[in-house]
Amino acid sequence: RQRAVYEIQNAMHLESVKALRPGIPYMKVYELSAQVMVEGLKELGLMKGNAEDAVREGAHALFYPHGLGHMMGLDVHDMENLGELWVGYDGQPKSTQFGRKSQRLAIPLEPGFVHTVEPGIYFIPALIDKCKAEGKYKGIVDYDALDAYRDFGGIRIEDDIIVTETGSRMIGGDKRIPITVDELE
Repeated sequence: RQRAVYEIQNAMHLESVKALRPGIPYMKVYELSAQVMVEGLKELGLMKGNAEDAVREGAHALFYPHGLGHMMGLDVHDMENLGELWVGYDGQPKSTQFGRKSQRLAIPLEPGFVHTVEPGIYFIPALIDKCKAEGKYKGIVDYDALDAYRDFGGIRIEDDIIVTETGSRMIGGDKRIPITVDELE
């Protein structure tokens, strides 16, 4: 179980980093990471159906109840009290959907932006029970199969990224710590 979930989270992370480039809205990268997660959880038998539909419905947030990341630097993290709506959303309204509303940055990326990439997968018993009791995500989440993961906890990896003129690069150089299962083992 741990290896399978870790590999899903790692795929979310690596696909997100690969997608970073000037002009791509960070909300689109968040949605990509959520779709990668849904596809992986489908392989484990925990979710079913179309990944894009599951993310649009908000079913991903049962396992990914937070945003993908946030800007780094002075006065950019936890902007709620300083007008995050205007900073991370360029005047557009933030979603009120659980999970998606925690995404702090949605605007198109620009060269020089420095931000985190930190998708995660969590199995939170209280949240699972709440969604199941409310009848949420019927036909998308297999709550019976999910029972086997109630004691799992969660996994998240963070990288700090700078957007360049042609793409992005990790802060700290090209040599990274091991993150794939094969590298770790």
